[in-house]
Amino acid sequence: MDAKERRNEILRTLINTDNPIKGIDIANIFDVSRQVIVQDIAILRAKGEDIIATPQGYLIVKKSNKKLLKAIVSKHQGYDEIEDELTTIVDLGGKIIDVIVEHPLYGEIKSPLMIGSRLDVKSFMEKIKEVQAEPLSSLTDGVHIHTIEVPSEEVFQQIKIRLKEKKYLIDIK
Repeated sequence: MDAKERRNEILRTLINTDNPIKGIDIANIFDVSRQVIVQDIAILRAKGEDIIATPQGYLIVKKSNKKLLKAIVSKHQGYDEIEDELTTIVDLGGKIIDVIVEHPLYGEIKSPLMIGSRLDVKSFMEKIKEVQAEPLSSLTDGVHIHTIEVPSEEVFQQIKIRLKEKKYLIDIK
């Protein structure tokens, strides 16, 4: 299989799954190095494919008419509160698409998360602690924005109510 065929197969694989796939797993499928896959993904992106890299792997975000994308603005500190916020959202039926901070020098800094279950939250928290990473919100005194996917306006309102009770939600009028 040549590089062009491999990239077409990578794209087909990503299109046909709803779950992120790690670069090393794609590399194993095609018996190439992870770096080759990183280059293939870069070429596919340059050709206009909407492939994102999440902490769980590569993914093509599929648009769904059944789901709503909403934004919430939160503020909290520490790993325990990060985990609690994320768990609260997924337990109520939301999926955390990304995290965004508004940096005074660099402007908007955005990172995909794609967290949709308690297992995803656990994996994310283990990774953030393993690499001893500071969350993006540490750049903005804990203030950050999440884009969340919800099945209905009612679910979104329940998420907002619960986050407000926990004093994480910054209410924007």
